Amino acid sequence: MVNVSVKSPRLDRVFGALAHPTRRAVLVRLARGEATVGELAAPFRTSLPAMTRHLHVLEDAGLVARQVDGRVHRLHLLADPMRDAARWMASYASFWSGQFDALDRFLAQTGPRPRPGRRSKEDRP
Repeated sequence: MVNVSVKSPRLDRVFGALAHPTRRAVLVRLARGEATVGELAAPFRTSLPAMTRHLHVLEDAGLVARQVDGRVHRLHLLADPMRDAARWMASYASFWSGQFDALDRFLAQTGPRPRPGRRSKEDRP
């Protein structure tokens, strides 16, 4: 089992940051290399202030770091928080695998059943 507490503010921030598709897309882009705020905002129909808010969420989660060079802000990906989240999810993989295996066995034994209140095709006029 992974040594990550159930009550982990850092893990909460990582999962919160990953909850939005724009932020996930930014992480995919940053996996290819560093980029400026403008470069990150370009593919989206969003304002620079909105993109800046997304980037702050990612920074607060520890997923990206910013380097300021005059007026140019460059961001790059930080992998450790994502690794922690992946380890936390992986710690439950055997549990879920067992649950799905049990469901498969149950369904194989019981077979399909009609839902209550619905007639089968054979019973319809």
